[in-house]
Amino acid sequence: MFFKKEFRQGTYLRKGVKPGFPAMYQKHFGLLRKPFDLSPDVNAFFPSKMHKQVLAGLRQDVADDISLLLLTGGEGSGKTALLNVLTASLEIPGQLCVIPDSALENTDFFAYLGAQFGLLFNGNKAKFLVLFANLLEECREDGRKILLIIDEAHILSIGLLEELRLLANLATEVKSVLTIFLVGQPELLGRLTQEQLFLLNQRIAVRYHLGNLTREECRQYILFRLNQAGAGSDEVFSRNAEELIYEATGGNPRQINLLCDNALLAAYLQGVPGIDEELVRECIDRMHIRGDDSFLFLPPDTTVMRRGLVWTVLVVLLLEGAGMAFAYQKGWLVPVCQYLMRSIKLG
Repeated sequence: MFFKKEFRQGTYLRKGVKPGFPAMYQKHFGLLRKPFDLSPDVNAFFPSKMHKQVLAGLRQDVADDISLLLLTGGEGSGKTALLNVLTASLEIPGQLCVIPDSALENTDFFAYLGAQFGLLFNGNKAKFLVLFANLLEECREDGRKILLIIDEAHILSIGLLEELRLLANLATEVKSVLTIFLVGQPELLGRLTQEQLFLLNQRIAVRYHLGNLTREECRQYILFRLNQAGAGSDEVFSRNAEELIYEATGGNPRQINLLCDNALLAAYLQGVPGIDEELVRECIDRMHIRGDDSFLFLPPDTTVMRRGLVWTVLVVLLLEGAGMAFAYQKGWLVPVCQYLMRSIKLG
């Protein structure tokens, strides 16, 4: 079975209108489906420069039989979507196993792995490793590959990370079969520097990191998603609105999706044909958009800044005028002016 065919039996690849009730704003904007859905749909994958480079590298690594890979990225950076695109595009006979929940005990991990590959695990790890090694040998003889993707790897226990190293050792003995992907948030890099994981850290041959989109990529991402959903116009979001979306999200794809989806809904409820900066700001205030590391501070509204500056100048002038009047009444004004003139001459 090819990875591509096997993957398309899953839940991520959906063409056309998705099942279920349409979003309220779809008809309002003439959309076929929600453009900013959070599910990692391979049809909605945006090929930024960075994502294309990582995807090309991973394809080559699988072809080169790299046994242990590392992919890190912040929450919502697109790691799962990228791996879905990878597995959907590989024309290689083999099997795919994705472990989405890394908060597993060692025995649970082997039980899950065995269930995915039709191997019996009765609690005896040694017997299971023999069965797994036999499976790898069979795959090598048949020209098949096994991809094992461990999601949320940054929360794996040290013991389970060590078990993965042992599986990678089996892959080294039976070449051209098993590729293990460790996928997690950036803190995984720090965990791997721990002394207990020294040998595993050494075994990781290739490392990739996904960052956020650039300012221009953020704009292109919004247009791409809208066009994929059937939007007939590129002016749903104003340019200033797109700029503010980037400032608020830092270019994080998941945060962009959340904010844009809320903005579309708000525009529908207010009955307006498009989304401007003011509407986006209202959504941000309501949602309290959070970035990867801390709460983001939006650039202040320029209109408010101008008004504040005018009032500040007026207050200063009033205070200065009141001070001059008070000094004149007390007879201080003339001596002060004479003192200042003498100081200027001496200077």
